[in-house]
Amino acid sequence: MSRVLYPGLPGDAMAAGLAGAACSAIPSTVWSLARGEDVLEGGRAAGAMVLPHERRTAVLLAIAAPVHLAISLGWAAVMAVALPHGGEPARGVVGGIAIATLDLTLIGRRIPSIAALPQGRQWADHAAYGLAVGLVLRARRSRRTAGPARHDARRVAAARHEVPE
Repeated sequence: MSRVLYPGLPGDAMAAGLAGAACSAIPSTVWSLARGEDVLEGGRAAGAMVLPHERRTAVLLAIAAPVHLAISLGWAAVMAVALPHGGEPARGVVGGIAIATLDLTLIGRRIPSIAALPQGRQWADHAAYGLAVGLVLRARRSRRTAGPARHDARRVAAARHEVPE
């Protein structure tokens, strides 16, 4: 019999992880675009963690996508458990920086493709990941704590085609 720490944990971790995965590369992508640099560099580096001798971009990106998604979902599950209710976005950023410390300084420096990336952008990407995870966790938790009365009122209003205040 499995026991869940709180009822919304699996859904919260999934939603937050997907949002984090989608948003985490925004800072480095914007910076690379603004400077006219290669926006696929981080994706190739992630793929090279699994296939270190591969050089074809398509292959590296194909392997990077599930790796990035799995890592994002895993860290989101950790953050969903670790972040207390209240202040999730700010605490998520702190969590993202803590993850960056592990990913970039302890592990990443031993992986040539990760160590070669511009580090400032990678730290910003981790902060963006944490922010996205924190925002989703706050939204999902606040919906749950609003209680069934709020959700029932919305259903009744929707059935009547009214807009709730």
